Amino acid sequence: MQENSPGPRGAAIYMVVWLFIGVALGAVIALSSDTPMANAMLFAIPINLVYAFAAGYSAYYLCRAYPLGSRRPLSIALVLMASAVVCGILWLLLGHAWNGLTLLLGAGWAGIVITGQLSALIVGLGILLYGFAAALHYMVIEFLRAKHAEQRELESLLMAQEAELRMLRTQIDPHFLFNSLNSISALTSQDPKAARRMTLELASFFRQSLGMEAHRKVTLGEEMVLIRHFLAIEQVRFGQRLLVEEALEDAALACLVPPMIIQPLVENAVKHGICNMPEGGTVTIGARRAGSMLYIRVDNPVDADSPPAAADQGNGIGLANVRQRLAGAYKHEASIHWGFNENGFGVEIAMPAQTTEGGE
Repeated sequence: MQENSPGPRGAAIYMVVWLFIGVALGAVIALSSDTPMANAMLFAIPINLVYAFAAGYSAYYLCRAYPLGSRRPLSIALVLMASAVVCGILWLLLGHAWNGLTLLLGAGWAGIVITGQLSALIVGLGILLYGFAAALHYMVIEFLRAKHAEQRELESLLMAQEAELRMLRTQIDPHFLFNSLNSISALTSQDPKAARRMTLELASFFRQSLGMEAHRKVTLGEEMVLIRHFLAIEQVRFGQRLLVEEALEDAALACLVPPMIIQPLVENAVKHGICNMPEGGTVTIGARRAGSMLYIRVDNPVDADSPPAAADQGNGIGLANVRQRLAGAYKHEASIHWGFNENGFGVEIAMPAQTTEGGE
């Protein structure tokens, strides 16, 4: 199929319109003379359908050769007018040929009398119908061109969005790796076995993370596997000071989330909460599904003696990164909120609950 072609459905509609025009022409011939209706229809409908193909293809390729805006409007109008006149005359000659054939084969029961008035009507109607076909093709061509341009723009936006999401995601891995290597470095002299164990957990973490790299979204259950690897790494460092509680509903674990969307929240909870408390504390991770929304929450205690500005976990790269990724993936349908509460500091994400890439 040619580019900018209206397709089979459009061609069928086009032919049906021309069929009705043929019936109308036959009715005019019959009513304006003593020609029987059957003879008039036998003359008008076949030549009209043939003219539909001839004028349609001629106008289509002429419109492709002279697209709107490529030349001056007067030049395009003159070319179309000349083509319309030629096609109108050819249509009249076709009518004479077809009428002669029906008179020869019909043995008196077919054929009509083509008068000068009818000849002028056929030529004039042929010119008008050619103009109709050209206008129709111009509309279809411009509509499809605008549609293709919109589709290309949408594809460009999606590619740009995907690139931005990848960029935001790649900010996390070096950030986390830097912190983990600092911890391993600190443990190397104090507890070599713990440093080795943390190195193995770090390798497992990145091995699993690389396996999820090709996916735009993963289930919350798969995301929690990564979170547990991360917490295992941190527990090597903090020992009994770091406790973890999970409150995860089964319906929530089946929902899809962007990869590494929770890890920055948990990392912040450890870095800004547990790390600043000599006695340690508990990081709580919860997830629930409520109708069409998925809610994920991470809570951690904070040092009561630290001023709020110092303990504010919203100033780091983690929360800003998560907010940008949520906006890129879900637009206004997702949100993230954080703040202090009586138990410490909490962050809650709200996003559409999806179990397939396309939605529900």
